[in-house]
Amino acid sequence: MARMTLSSLDPLTQEQRAVCDMTAAGLRGKIPTPMVAWLRNPELAYRAQHLGELLRFQTSLQPKLVELAILVCARHWTSHHEWTAHKTLALKAGLDLNIIQCIASHRPPYFLDDAESLIYEISMSLLTTQRLTSSLYQRAIASLGEKAVVELIAILGYYCMVSLTLNAFELGLPDNIAAELGDVDVSA
Repeated sequence: MARMTLSSLDPLTQEQRAVCDMTAAGLRGKIPTPMVAWLRNPELAYRAQHLGELLRFQTSLQPKLVELAILVCARHWTSHHEWTAHKTLALKAGLDLNIIQCIASHRPPYFLDDAESLIYEISMSLLTTQRLTSSLYQRAIASLGEKAVVELIAILGYYCMVSLTLNAFELGLPDNIAAELGDVDVSA
């Protein structure tokens, strides 16, 4: 059960209401679930929302590549709500269901697309070893370009923050438990 709710903030302060209104009017069209926690600091909510909107909708990476990186991050942190939301978005963006199932079960996917394979490899390397080897870095720059590599790293960092926020405050649970990620104990 969620440890915080938006309704527990009633009534919202002027700052909180302004952030909620701005967010709902933006590219997302709604208040993202982690904002339930971030609104405790309206400036954090404002800045995080803008960064998330930029990284989700306004990078040089194709939407399916953005969603792939988000799913790798969500799986790394076993963030059920993030996984549930972005699995749907990844499928809509054209990411193959077999790839998604492999990520869910901690198995390396088979990729037909070189860009997808590279996004997965970079994401896994950073999340598991906290580094990129020189050869992986060089391949990333040669294939994606510096701008896209910077954007990818920012996406991973942002979605680590999102996943940790969702997990710490059990936001979106129990409604969005993803069976393919295994059990989550929301009573602890």
